[in-house]
Amino acid sequence: MAAQHWVPAYVGLGSNLDDPRRQIERAFDALAQLPDSRLVLRSKLYRSKPLGPVAQPDFINAAAGLLTRLAPLALLHALKSAERELGRERPIVHWGPRRIDLDLLVHGSARVVAPELALPHPGLAERAFVLAPLADIAPDLRVADLGLVREMLDAIDTRGLERLPP
Repeated sequence: MAAQHWVPAYVGLGSNLDDPRRQIERAFDALAQLPDSRLVLRSKLYRSKPLGPVAQPDFINAAAGLLTRLAPLALLHALKSAERELGRERPIVHWGPRRIDLDLLVHGSARVVAPELALPHPGLAERAFVLAPLADIAPDLRVADLGLVREMLDAIDTRGLERLPP
């Protein structure tokens, strides 16, 4: 299932339950253990307001840079498996609180539109809580059909987003 060459991939991390900072650290550790993949970049942590109508705590967000030989769908399945191992429960309400969320944002130059996976991740260009951590580790990343990460970040409202001290 592994490809012959390494491909850069980027993952968004988020948590707002059960000590979110600790959950993000646990998620980075889990990403470092993914098969046929290497965790090579970790962003700083950010606090953000949750999306949607559900009253819930603020999120802690981050981004990870991987080198992987997994195909996009195989990497997605590995991320979902890691979420389950980290105690992720399916939210009862869409955009509800969660212990951990691992979103595949970009996989090389892949463009995928399928029921299970869309790449680049939908909404990436409008979400400061995704773009700010991603800009920490890959500001000059050109995302297929969207542009450079740093330019996308410069074009959106980042109020309500707070970079956390180490």
